[in-house]
Amino acid sequence: PVDFLLEGSDATLTELYLGTGEPLPHVPDHDVAIVAIGESEAAGPVLSSLRSMLDRWPRPVLNNRTDVIIGLTRDGVARTFAGSSTILAPLTVRVGRADVERLANGAPALNPDVAAMTFPLIVRPVGTHAGEGLLRIDSPAEFKPYLEASRSVEFYIAPFIDSAGPDGQFRKYRVAVIDKKPFISHLAISSNWMVHYLSAGMAESAQKRAEEEAAMLSFDEGFAQRHAAAFAEMQAAFDLDYYAIDCAETHDGKLLLFEADVAMIVHAMDDEETFPYKRPQMLKLFAAFQDMLARRAHKS
Repeated sequence: PVDFLLEGSDATLTELYLGTGEPLPHVPDHDVAIVAIGESEAAGPVLSSLRSMLDRWPRPVLNNRTDVIIGLTRDGVARTFAGSSTILAPLTVRVGRADVERLANGAPALNPDVAAMTFPLIVRPVGTHAGEGLLRIDSPAEFKPYLEASRSVEFYIAPFIDSAGPDGQFRKYRVAVIDKKPFISHLAISSNWMVHYLSAGMAESAQKRAEEEAAMLSFDEGFAQRHAAAFAEMQAAFDLDYYAIDCAETHDGKLLLFEADVAMIVHAMDDEETFPYKRPQMLKLFAAFQDMLARRAHKS
């Protein structure tokens, strides 16, 4: 939510909600606007219809590349960086249930890209987030119980990329990119390949929190510098004023890109006694976002 990013500012936020085929509601006077609609199946038509409105907008508009936002699907992001020398966005293919049933029966998928993949594979229903329906499949037989438990008709399939460190832990960074500059939001560390901050045991492990704190303090000179070329490549591809990514690092030093969107949750709601190092970093991130708004409003 945009209001998380405005914490501590004197900005007034007015939110306009749009529906497919609905006319634009009355727009009150303002200094700057931002498109905060994230990519989804339902949002595609709304974003498409918004394009012509933004061309006539009377004030500066941030994230006005609705065509780019529409393309931030899991398979779309993978296609964008296919062949990149700095970013690994694993090939992700959208297939119908019939193709997954073929895999479950030991037959090759009709989609040639999926047919060429080797196990283990990652499968998830289209349109899901936060690990819902996400599973690692190590053999065709594992598809059968998966399909029995799912009513979805379309799925994303991708190869499993093992990014575990020497200690066996998986790490996932959430990074917000504000006016071309990356800012770390969190680092989740987990023994499970399916890394989510809330289930990674960060609050229960002083060692994990110490690593996250170190990553935040050294981010500009460390992670951001190591992957400066990758962030430059992403900026050239997306051309957005604000977006966030979930990512990791491959064993050979590439940026492993899981997801990109303009509506990922970036917040400062963690308990300050447990995570005393996080609030200063988040206030730095928020200040960058607010400075961007002020600069664009000043140009208005």
